[in-house]
Amino acid sequence: MVCAARRADRIAALAEEIDGTAITCDVTSVESVAGLAEVVGERLHVLVNNAGGAFGFDPVAEADPEDWRRMYDVNVLGLLHVTQALLPALRASGDGLIVNVGSTAGHIAYEGGGGYTAAKHGTQVVTETLRLELVGEPIRISEIAPGMVRTDEFAMVRFGGDRARAQAVYAGVAEPLLAEDVADAIAWVATRPSHVNIDELVIKPRAQAAQYKVYRE
Repeated sequence: MVCAARRADRIAALAEEIDGTAITCDVTSVESVAGLAEVVGERLHVLVNNAGGAFGFDPVAEADPEDWRRMYDVNVLGLLHVTQALLPALRASGDGLIVNVGSTAGHIAYEGGGGYTAAKHGTQVVTETLRLELVGEPIRISEIAPGMVRTDEFAMVRFGGDRARAQAVYAGVAEPLLAEDVADAIAWVATRPSHVNIDELVIKPRAQAAQYKVYRE
């Protein structure tokens, strides 16, 4: 099992925990992704495209185009680079699976989220396109679309390190999703029989009825 991320210390800790191989990789760099492909080798059964991120929460009229560019670079082009580089190994396995981690933001718009929702809509459409283009090949293509997931960094990054704004996202929500919940969903998708393709799995906490409708205590 190969584990790839930008930060060497964190990915090394994960790899040690699951007896995997750690590699530092920036998915926005074609050269870096080529190094990942070399480590993966000739055969790969499961690819999880998990890199992503949101930057900024400004309305469209005031948004920083550079934030939008960064989001597209990570959420869409990063997915493209890794998929292109590892597709030959997935084909060679004879039974490959691509799991793209999208978001409910890829299905609905909301104020302040124009750049992120546009990028995650891109993730969703690339997933659909791959399924059309690879039909008949021994490769399944799935998307996991989580709703409100509480992680250490997502909201902090989005709000430029403003801890108060980041914490307000989850205020009053007793049990948002955790990263482990999403990982469990990915594992379920990956362990279906090879003739079963889970096209899309939307997963939200019980407290979240919609992107804009969240129960807070």
